[in-house]
Order: sequence, then C-alpha cells, then structure tokens
Amino acid sequence: MAAARARPRALTGSAARQYLGPLDDESRDPGRSSRSGREALAAPAPRGTTDALLHALGDARGVELELLDGLTDSQMLGTPRHFIEPPIWEMGHVGWFQELWILRHLDGAPSLLPGSDGVYDSFNVSYKRRWDHAYPSRTATRDYIGEVLRRCAGRLEAREPTADEAYFYTLAALHEDMHAENLALIRQTLGYGLPPLSRLDPAWARPPVAADWRPGDVTVPGGTFMLGAAPGEPFVFDNEKWAHPVEVRPFRIASAPVTNAEFEAFVADDGYRRREVWGRRGWDWRRREGAEHPLFWVRGGDGRWDQSRFGVVVPLEPWHPVVHVNWYEAEAYCRWAGRRLPTEAEWEMAATVEPATGAKRRFPWGAAPPTPERASLDYRAGGTIDVRALPAGDSPAGCRQMIGNVWEWVADTFEPYPGFVCDPYREYSAPSFGQKAVLRGGCWTTRSRLIHSTWRNFYKRHRRNVFAGFRTVAP
Repeated sequence: MAAARARPRALTGSAARQYLGPLDDESRDPGRSSRSGREALAAPAPRGTTDALLHALGDARGVELELLDGLTDSQMLGTPRHFIEPPIWEMGHVGWFQELWILRHLDGAPSLLPGSDGVYDSFNVSYKRRWDHAYPSRTATRDYIGEVLRRCAGRLEAREPTADEAYFYTLAALHEDMHAENLALIRQTLGYGLPPLSRLDPAWARPPVAADWRPGDVTVPGGTFMLGAAPGEPFVFDNEKWAHPVEVRPFRIASAPVTNAEFEAFVADDGYRRREVWGRRGWDWRRREGAEHPLFWVRGGDGRWDQSRFGVVVPLEPWHPVVHVNWYEAEAYCRWAGRRLPTEAEWEMAATVEPATGAKRRFPWGAAPPTPERASLDYRAGGTIDVRALPAGDSPAGCRQMIGNVWEWVADTFEPYPGFVCDPYREYSAPSFGQKAVLRGGCWTTRSRLIHSTWRNFYKRHRRNVFAGFRTVAP
C-alpha cells in the first residue's frame, strides 16, 4: 500500500460527485482524547464534509506522530532492510504526498521543501536508495509536514470543498492511514517496540470469548455474485471499480482464520521441509531464505514456540491467528492440510452475501460502520486477538473476523476489474497488476475509515512482515 507519485488528472461529472459525501463516520473512534478508552470510544465523529475531512486529516497525522514517538535519531534512520523504509522517510513522505495533491496539484503552489521530489517520491526513489539521502533533521521534517497540514486545513476551512477537492483531501488522509500501518510494520520488523498509543485499550486486547464456539467450515451456496464496489460507495480506489458479475460454485470456507496452534502442527510435521506441499516458486523462496517457521516465531528454552512482538518475546497464543506468513507459506499449509486459499470472489461472497436474499452487505455485519464489538481495528488491541472473539461481526454465512485482526491472503493475482480506468493517483494500482497477490479484510492496525469488504490490498508473494494470515476453503 506504499504511496507513489502520480500524474494528476482531475475528476469530472459523476466520477467526482461520489466524493462529495463525508468520510465514513467513526462513531466510536477513540481519537486523541485524554479520556478513558471507554469514554473516547463513544465520542461521535464530526458531521459534514468539511468537518469530517478536517477530522480525518488531523486524526491520521496524530497516529503517524504517535508511532514515531520514542524513536532515537539512529532508529529514525533505522537498519537498511528490503521492503521497509527509514522512519524519517515515512515521516516526510506523508507530508510530501499531502502537499503534492492538495497544495501543488489543486493550487499550483511551489513546494515548501525544494528538492523533496527526489527524496520522497516513492515511485521513483527505490527502497534501496532511501538510506542514502541527507534528510532534514527530525525537527525540520516535523515542521515541514506540520506546515503542510496547517495550510491544507486552512484552505479547507476557507471554503466548502468541491467534489474534486474532497477527493484529494480524502486521498491524503487515507494515504496517511496506510503509512501509519506501514510504520507499525517497520517497528515490528526492526523490534522497536509499540509506543503507548492513545487508542490502545486493554479491554479490547482480550475481548470476551465464547469458550464453546469452535471454528469449522460454513457452506456458501454460490451463484452469480457482483464482485467489487458499487458506485454508491463514498470513496473507493480504482482497483475496486466496479462491481461486475462472476459465477461462483458452491463452496465451504473456514469460519475463522488459521490459528497459531493449527499452523504449529504444520511446522511440527516438517511442513517447511516437505517438498511435495510447496509450489515451485514457493520452494525456491523457502530454500533461498532458509525458512523453517513463521518469521517472528522463536523457540523457547522449554522447546515451545514463542513469538516476538515489537521486539518483546511472548508465549505463542494458540487461539490467535497465525500472522506474518507470506503467500507461499499459506499455500504450503493449505496443501499440507488438504485445503486451498479462497478466491477473491469466494472471500467477498462469504463476507457479504445474505444467503436468503442474495443481497450484498457493505460489511459482514451490515451497513453500520465498524465498532470494537464487531472488528479489531484502529490499533485498539495492540496486537492480534483470539479468533473466537467478536461474534457481533460475523458475516451472514457465519464467518468471523473477516474485517480486522489480520489481513487474509487469497488465491488471486492482483488484476484490474473489467473496464478498469485509472484514478488521478495513477501509480497506486496499475504498476502492481500481475505482479502481486491480493489480501482482504484489514488487520488490527488498519483504520476503520479505510476498510470495507471490497477493499483490495496487495503485496509480493514473498512478503513475510505484513500483518497477514489466511483462512482456507475445502477442496
């Protein structure tokens, strides 16, 4: 979900009008309040396009800065690793992107930081080069992104935004939400610890669990399904457009993601060394990496598996979903278990369709926005939660936690839907078509305002540090 520089193109007509509506209300967003978690969760989001956009921009920036808190100057640059960025680059990039699309694109203003394109343009500045720049100091970088936000907010407060302008404000806010998630990923990968985010709530780290509920397969009858987003959505990216009919055969899908205990059985059965369960490319990857278990698993002194969470080794939770596994690992597990990954259409159908009527829901539970009782999002839990929790978020088919907790790999390669047309942010989707695999559903670090059931995330198949797991389908 990393950002890229784009060649701007304005929205017109009906394509623009869909962005006039406010962002999805986060009716229980904890925000940056000093109140208790319970009180903050009940705070209503502002109403109206301008207020909602101002709230989203400020809230996204607040989380970004919280995730940078406590990092030393050396940690801000970090250790060069493939597929991550230095935190100091992340800090400046979100301001650069906001400035590019709002101040520079909409108003033709010059950059507040000359030369910034050569530093923060992620489409043209490769991962390998991002440790080589003479970055502005941490203070100077914060001043730069703060001034960009101040000017963008001032511009927004001065007049009601047009449909075109509302699109770019929304784009900037959601882009920063995605990069905050990337910062959490960086902190996990480098073992930097998780800062005391204002959204953390111990009550949601271990939500109530129905001890007698056990995951199993649920039946989805199949049929003609409208895959993708409907034009009435307040904001969707181009790769979700538009809903189109696909034929889906009846199938049985797991009601919960694969757990640590289930994946541990695969590891114990020499799953990483059994050539017959790995595809050719997956086996080549496993041999190159020397992979023998999930990335952050650690063998304890008692012989049991532990897990490193943000640099802290803790016992492996058997009922939590396996996380930080790549597509190849998911594929190998499925073959070992006599299962397979769901297709995109199967996943979305299981998440949204009411079997009795065929109607499609925006979220598994209905049209209402996510709440803590329905989905683990917004950094609230500080990590994964038990797959048996949050029955209020079940889909009509009986699938649990299809939104939040962990991203879920699906079988498909990331491709455009029929009739695909690039949005103004041209480099968001198109360069990745045919190159990456799709993930669905969001994870515990995903923002509520960002996620819905048609959202398509995408990563290279060998990415292991993503907050990703998977669920399976019966053959």
